[in-house]
Amino acid sequence: MDISGISSSSGLHAVSGASYGAPPQQKMSSLFDSIDSSGSGWITLSQFEQAFQTKNPPAVFQQQGADAIFASLDPTGTGSVSKQDFVSTMSGLMASLRADGPAQSASQPADTLTASLQALNQIDPAAVSPTASPGALINISA
Repeated sequence: MDISGISSSSGLHAVSGASYGAPPQQKMSSLFDSIDSSGSGWITLSQFEQAFQTKNPPAVFQQQGADAIFASLDPTGTGSVSKQDFVSTMSGLMASLRADGPAQSASQPADTLTASLQALNQIDPAAVSPTASPGALINISA
């Protein structure tokens, strides 16, 4: 599920991978601060969509789209996300990305289970067609 080379005009590079050695929470905190340019402590869908277009999220995030990711950041639909919620949710998403990456064979079963549960919790039941066949959400190409 799905941000790898996020950059801003200041040259800050954040998010997954070795491009920035900070802990995930620090990376996500910096990313939030770059999106929340007014310093309000909240970001809106509009701000998130703009950042999604101008920063370079990983392909797996791009496949989901800004609206779907924001929906997981704002599950109650308030229209805004606090820094704390953004950092914790995005850190979890990044952890699941790492768990799904090439190093997965070295991960512990509990890590894989946690990543799987996080992925399942992100499925929006409203996005699944009532006429979808059983197993329609399974990605057999992965």
